[in-house]
Amino acid sequence: MTTAAQTAPSLPTGKAGTLSFGAQVLVGMAIGIALGFAARWIGPDATGGPNQLAVALKTLGSIFIGLLSATVPPLIFAAIVSSITNLRDLDNAARLAGQTLIWFAITAFIAVVIGIGVGLIVQPGTGSHPGLATATAPATVGTWLDFLKGLVPANFLGLAASSKVADTGQVTTGLSFNTLQILVISLAVGFASLKAGARAEPFVAFVRSLLAVVRTILGWIIKLTPIGSAALIGAAIATYGWSTLLQLGGFAFAVYLGLFLVIGVVYPLLLTLNGISPGAFFREAWPAIQLAFVSRSSVGTMPVTELAAERLGVPNAYAAFAVPLAATTKMDGCASIYPALAAIFVANFYGMPLHGLDYLLIVVVSVFGSAATAGMTGAVVMLTLTLSTLGLPLAGAGLLLAIDPILDMGRTAVNVAGQLLVTLIVSKREGLSPSASPALT
Repeated sequence: MTTAAQTAPSLPTGKAGTLSFGAQVLVGMAIGIALGFAARWIGPDATGGPNQLAVALKTLGSIFIGLLSATVPPLIFAAIVSSITNLRDLDNAARLAGQTLIWFAITAFIAVVIGIGVGLIVQPGTGSHPGLATATAPATVGTWLDFLKGLVPANFLGLAASSKVADTGQVTTGLSFNTLQILVISLAVGFASLKAGARAEPFVAFVRSLLAVVRTILGWIIKLTPIGSAALIGAAIATYGWSTLLQLGGFAFAVYLGLFLVIGVVYPLLLTLNGISPGAFFREAWPAIQLAFVSRSSVGTMPVTELAAERLGVPNAYAAFAVPLAATTKMDGCASIYPALAAIFVANFYGMPLHGLDYLLIVVVSVFGSAATAGMTGAVVMLTLTLSTLGLPLAGAGLLLAIDPILDMGRTAVNVAGQLLVTLIVSKREGLSPSASPALT
């Protein structure tokens, strides 16, 4: 029987004499940065809108993210169901799941403590901010009730339809998927397949075939990553630039300092303590981290993350389970570092001092509430969940929206690095990784 592992594509490595895949992505990002600044230098068109270069960059980036996102629902479903059925022959399947969740919590705890520490030292939000306009609460607000309701699938596919009415009266309808609901559905179907035993074998064979087809398509899409990276980073610079950082420079500095400490100090230390080479880890993880930075989507990056995990030596059966789970619930950047610093910023801005219990609540929300971002809209949901738990003004979140896209690049890169880190550490500690893996020697 052909397994998913046998059909899994690998990240492009380049032919002899050509650039490696990672180098191609770096070149793409450099070209994108140059094109982005060129678009800003050209300025708006005659009507005051974005020029043709900016529109082209945004369009290409949107197409690339759309291609990646289109594969996410079938990938999550097929990967989770297949991985659960593949784990039935392992005596430690339950232990693997438990260890994965424990390491999710450990790394989230470390990240939020670093976020709080940086916030206490830098004290973002203090002083006057004449450039900040009066803020209003964001439209999307996270609550624990929304998180619990989001666990219950609205339909078997976890899909939702929404309609928008333009100023011209034209109505457009689009489909979206709830990643957390797809994860819940996939887990239920996977364990049901185990329970059904031999009667489910035809269905399991179909799911494995589906996974092989989806992964083949992903191999084609991944080859477009250098082009997609150029378009995405160029569109970001053309749209936002870096000048918007001036109004909230202290907060942006604190966020990126916290992100650097986690990805540049904590992660290498954890890797070293577990007998894994940090250099080898980042060499294989770099394509996924790069794509996460420019795409600002952990879920959209998930196919590349899973392939990177396999290149690091993580068995396909475990990678196919851990990476989708991590992509929806493991977010050290968005759900740990950022809300901690943002809460301190809002408290300082409004002159509302935080106390010991408040910092403890930040830790609890970050460790246990990160999954709340999976079915809703990004880090803003996690921030509003943290602010409401602390009793801080929700309007404070509106102050930070101006630079959120730029901050989100770094947050998402750390998210994906942490997802790979936990997957590799658990695989190594449980003795699942091949001894020949370059990251484990």
